Amino acid sequence: MIIDNNFYMNLALNEAWKYQGLTYPNPAVGCTIVGKSSEILAVEAHQKAGAPHAEVNALQSAYYKLTNDKSILSLADSADIHNYLLLNHNNIFTKTKLFTTLEPCSHHGKTPSCASLIYELGIKEVYVGSPDTNVLAQNGKDILTNNGCSVYTKLLAKECDALLLPFKRSLEENFVYFKWAQRLNGTTDDGNVSSLESRTDVHAKRDVCDLLVIGGNTVREDRPKLDARLVDGKAPDILIYSREKEFDKTIALFNVEGREIFIESDFKRVKNYKNVMIEGTDTMYMMTRDIVDYYLCYLSPSFGGSKSFDVCGDKFDILNVTQESEDIIMWMKRI
Repeated sequence: MIIDNNFYMNLALNEAWKYQGLTYPNPAVGCTIVGKSSEILAVEAHQKAGAPHAEVNALQSAYYKLTNDKSILSLADSADIHNYLLLNHNNIFTKTKLFTTLEPCSHHGKTPSCASLIYELGIKEVYVGSPDTNVLAQNGKDILTNNGCSVYTKLLAKECDALLLPFKRSLEENFVYFKWAQRLNGTTDDGNVSSLESRTDVHAKRDVCDLLVIGGNTVREDRPKLDARLVDGKAPDILIYSREKEFDKTIALFNVEGREIFIESDFKRVKNYKNVMIEGTDTMYMMTRDIVDYYLCYLSPSFGGSKSFDVCGDKFDILNVTQESEDIIMWMKRI
């Protein structure tokens, strides 16, 4: 059976979207390794800044599948994985193909160059979705082609560019996304709407965002803490959008060490931050339409509550849908 190359790139894309919002200041990237008989050897993603890149994770998994050498699975540091692969690969990758949503990096920063690793392992075919426009890491394609590797670019370019947009926006100005959770009947009130797994995912995203924006009424009614305690992470700075400046300072969010809190009647401060999450319901949605790049919805398979997310007329492109636990998670862009 002949499988289209788009199939392999789609696997990489879907894996990478699971970590969108978690890799800042790095991009979300996915990678698929395909064997000589078109079998899938690995589908992996970059999971957090400082951790191995997607290509390294995929090569680690593929190496284990081809050799059954468990020693490599004990390695977590990117440089250690690089070195182990270079010392032990025995040319097992020469007939494999590599699919990556982003051009392999050229520089040696917190992790070694992925482009150099790929050609040193003898991989001769690489398929790339988006070019790397980051001046610190670009030109990986040149490293590969100069060392005998055939590089095919712009495979599912539109989809890969959509995955990369948050990273590019953070480099150019900032990336702003609006997050909410709702039930099947559209309600957003009456206790926890989403599952513990989804709430943990949100806390992980708070851990890496610079600023969290929330409405004043939500603060007064829900008295939230808005930290990242479920992942033992840092609490982001808070912008409370409110015309009323007085708040009960015993509300939990005011008593988190190390954060700055701003109470303002506009969103100008958002421009001072690179990775911004907005949490809210329909009122905040309407107030921030002009500054939001992407929307993130956690859809719970349940009914309940009484207050619906009431917005009429807007339509979305669904960029990705995943279901890691009981909830459906959708990344979207307003049309």
